[in-house]
Amino acid sequence: MDLREAIAGQHLAGLEMLEGAVRACPDELWDDPSFEIRYWRIAYHALFYTDFYLSESEEAFRPWDRARPEAQFLGPLPWPPHRAPIEVEPYSPREILEYAQIIRGSIAQRVRAFPLDGPSGFPWLPLNRLELHFYTFRHTQHHVGQLVERLRSRTGAGVAWIGRGSAL
Repeated sequence: MDLREAIAGQHLAGLEMLEGAVRACPDELWDDPSFEIRYWRIAYHALFYTDFYLSESEEAFRPWDRARPEAQFLGPLPWPPHRAPIEVEPYSPREILEYAQIIRGSIAQRVRAFPLDGPSGFPWLPLNRLELHFYTFRHTQHHVGQLVERLRSRTGAGVAWIGRGSAL
């Protein structure tokens, strides 16, 4: 196994665990207003930023064709005036799983596309591309953990650990 294959496998593992959290979510939890940040929005945020950081740069990023304005933000926008993101219609679990499949299908090619010792492509992340992959793994898993904790607290269900992702 080479390093790029290992990187792709870890991206896939995180996405498979995210998909498991989406599949396990009961309808009443998906858009539960008792949570400031809805389950669907956390799932979409994790996918959006995985997709985003697998791109060459912000300028090169092409959003999913079903992207909704500002749906990727979990809190105030990161630029002034730092207002709350606009309210959008929630994505359905099916839509989130479709987006995950699109990303999964492109991971191997995208991991190979840029030199691992090259710049991240994102000026606010002064990392090389290899470290950007680590950063993205941690980001995805952080949000999978949030979803799993919410799921466990409401249903007692969990999500299986995936050590290394599998190809489509």
